[in-house]
Amino acid sequence: MRVNRILLSSALVVVALVIQVSVLARLHLPGAVPDLMLLTVLGLAMVYGHVGGALVGFGAGLLADLAPPADHAAGRYALVLCVVGYFAGLIRPENGRLKSATGPMVVVVAAAIGSTLLYAGVGALVGDTAARHVGMTSLLVTAALYDLLLAPFVVPGIMWLARRADSDPLTEANSGKGGDISSGWLSSGTGLRIGGQRGGLGSLKARARTRNVRVGRIKGVKRL
Repeated sequence: MRVNRILLSSALVVVALVIQVSVLARLHLPGAVPDLMLLTVLGLAMVYGHVGGALVGFGAGLLADLAPPADHAAGRYALVLCVVGYFAGLIRPENGRLKSATGPMVVVVAAAIGSTLLYAGVGALVGDTAARHVGMTSLLVTAALYDLLLAPFVVPGIMWLARRADSDPLTEANSGKGGDISSGWLSSGTGLRIGGQRGGLGSLKARARTRNVRVGRIKGVKRL
């Protein structure tokens, strides 16, 4: 990953984790907790692609596993977000730009349900049965609902920041230089400047007038 991608992803993940732990987790909503980390990974994955999404998801999940007050095995949430980031990156829109809100909303619902099921499944493998006491159906419904309500305020902004940070000004400068070089090639064969056609035509007219004056002077000398 590029340095600007790493810096932006790290900053967004840290901010999302702080908000989720200090604000969202203390709302005591029924069922699941709104997963701001999941939405952050989704927004970055739909710009960076499946590889970048998997890397961002793994890093974000591992940070959430180690940050207090985590009460589960380390690496559990990292696996979940890594898988979610990978599959979200596979359906990345062209140029990372959203053409419709329907597709991303479907992705958010699928990611919320899939991450909850995967998290509960990994928990069952390691002996964590906390999801059974809450109720899997309630967790799935509330997770999808909360993330769907929060997504319009999070995912588009994160995608915009990712696209803006990912744009390389050197590429635009090089493209501008390429245009100057091509115009130079054309001007070398024609004597005209593509970037300033008015100046080129003016110089041609001035040359034609100079030649006419010279021809008139020569003719006047011959007549004498």
